[in-house]
Amino acid sequence: MAEPAEYPPFQLGKPRFQQTSFYGRFRHFLDIVDPRTLFVTESRLKEAVQLLEDYKHGTLPPGVTNKEAIIHPDTNEKIFMPFRMSGYIPFGTPIVVGLLLPNQTLVSTVFWQWLNQSHNACVNYANRNATKPSPTSKFIQGYLGAVISAVSIAVGLNVLVQRANKFTPATRLLIQRFVPFPAVASANICNVVLMRHTELEEGIDVLDSNGNIVGSSRIAAKHALIETALTRVVLPMPILVLPPMIMSILEKTSLLRSRPRMVLPVQGLVCLAAFGLALPLAISLFPQMSE
Repeated sequence: MAEPAEYPPFQLGKPRFQQTSFYGRFRHFLDIVDPRTLFVTESRLKEAVQLLEDYKHGTLPPGVTNKEAIIHPDTNEKIFMPFRMSGYIPFGTPIVVGLLLPNQTLVSTVFWQWLNQSHNACVNYANRNATKPSPTSKFIQGYLGAVISAVSIAVGLNVLVQRANKFTPATRLLIQRFVPFPAVASANICNVVLMRHTELEEGIDVLDSNGNIVGSSRIAAKHALIETALTRVVLPMPILVLPPMIMSILEKTSLLRSRPRMVLPVQGLVCLAAFGLALPLAISLFPQMSE
């Protein structure tokens, strides 16, 4: 029986869906970020790996685990569950809820920004490109730069908003809810620049259609850096902008006004939905291998 059109025949070493289109990349990353892979047992994972090793002809039977969502493609090592792309949403959502809590103190602002950048750093390191080993000092440099920039911007903007006497208390509270986005977006750009600035000087490898290295290019490095930075800005936008807008409306409803204890659970669900939408969309914007 022919494969359904939405599930192309399996090709060893290649994504299931074409990566030349946004839709193909989106379908691919929906598999990668699928939280259900967090519950795959060790024995089931070994069966999937063995099946790929033994694969010669035909197609994989239905129900085979997505190995790429669990095992690092370069090191072939199992990625720690909270730092897999499939764990980014369930483990990252509580941090987003913390970032968007109203009436933040100085201590809570610093804590949530630090925790967010620490989680991001761990995810980035666990899913790094390991074909060219990078010194640990570069990761530490990028992590410290991201934490310092995020904390500085968040604290600075909160202080400015609190000192703005022209705003009513309600307006100040609403504006403060949007402070995490510029802080996180700026930190993400800082992290990318600190981690990959040497690529602008040395260039990155350029491959031919067969995957052979034919040289290096600083123009390609600049292109890759810009795309990465844009992705890091787009990703937190719906996550940190949509929930405050939605919650400012929902909190005025009679349901939440009469049941204030439901505000936090509802905000958690809104953040989860925004995160689940934003992650596959953001990482699908650009192909991993540009032409």
